[in-house]
Amino acid sequence: MTTELRQLCPDDWADWYGKLERAFGGTPEAADERDLWRRLGEPERCMDVRDGGETVGTAGAYSFRLVVPGGAVLPAAGVTLVSVQPTHRRRGILRDMMRHQLADVRARREPVAVLTASEPAIYGRFGYGAASEAVSLSVDTLRLSVAAPAGADDVRLRLVGPEEGLADCETVYERLVTGRPGMLVRQPGWERLPLLDPEADRDGAGPLLCVLAEVAGRVRGYARYAVKAAYDGGGPDGTVVVRDVEALDPVVYAALWRYLFGIDLTSKLTAHNRPADDPLLHLVDDMRRCRIAVRESLFVRLVEVGEALAARTYATPLDVVLDVADPFCPWNEGRWRLTGDEKGASCERTADAADLALSVRELGAVYLGGFTLAALAGAGRVRELRPGALREASVAFGTQLKPWLPHGF
Repeated sequence: MTTELRQLCPDDWADWYGKLERAFGGTPEAADERDLWRRLGEPERCMDVRDGGETVGTAGAYSFRLVVPGGAVLPAAGVTLVSVQPTHRRRGILRDMMRHQLADVRARREPVAVLTASEPAIYGRFGYGAASEAVSLSVDTLRLSVAAPAGADDVRLRLVGPEEGLADCETVYERLVTGRPGMLVRQPGWERLPLLDPEADRDGAGPLLCVLAEVAGRVRGYARYAVKAAYDGGGPDGTVVVRDVEALDPVVYAALWRYLFGIDLTSKLTAHNRPADDPLLHLVDDMRRCRIAVRESLFVRLVEVGEALAARTYATPLDVVLDVADPFCPWNEGRWRLTGDEKGASCERTADAADLALSVRELGAVYLGGFTLAALAGAGRVRELRPGALREASVAFGTQLKPWLPHGF
């Protein structure tokens, strides 16, 4: 087998994307969905691996801006569109694409790369660590209620078309985005992603709806959802399928959830991507009836260890020497002195004795504050070399809010 790795030619996009769809099961996406991904795509960041003129491997990246602890916005590569044809598995194609891509990310001066994984076990060997979680909820709304705080009755709710409400929703999102690590500052065109609503993906639900929440004439929150109508022998038994809920304050947030719980002709509610620390879990009167499922969401890979660790802040003062293993990106290998606090940080090469030993994968896992060094040490993935260093670093890497990725890519 002789393969050629090259940059994707824009004229080859349709065939290249078709090969990607085939690798993921062969079902073509709806035309509007495919068109949006083409418009968002960056062909100059896409790889086309060919064997005898036919595409057998694909990989790409988006130029993202990632919010890190402390509220800074960091350039990041959003790795995506990765596939290898079933005829060419286990031949090193994926490894070659990942190596080429990380070198390119470094050349573009993006200190981190991020991805969501269809098969999480694949990416650990390339240095990606699971860094955030997503919560799915299935709620019996007939047996649960939302304890809305004082002032919720003053929130005006207004149903609008998703297109009509888009500008107001984006204004709310922009005001919220730097407050939680793991979120993405929307680049032009990405505001269209939440409006995608192909009928084939609705699973029997109706079209997307949008409700705006206003206080004193100003929009302070929104929810996007659909209703899946159903009836049984006892009457209506529909489901509210929640896509997005965002608000600028707790009162509006509670008012939106109270609305979603109380929609006529429904008895259930589902939401499939909520933060691990969603306040909704403290608004309901019986958390156990929410039927919570948790999974990993965003994976993080530090491409430039020193620059990435210096870009975020730390919850408590920290001075620690990290012995980092990174055979896939050897420029990160070695000892780094990380000093920082809630105001800023620095991370430089050092010859001093190490306090903690870990791989770049573990650094990715704790980078956004979603997991702790102490938990990873309990799994044998972090070694404490100086007594007390683990506790100090584990607390310092923590964040006030859990990281969360609001949408896939």
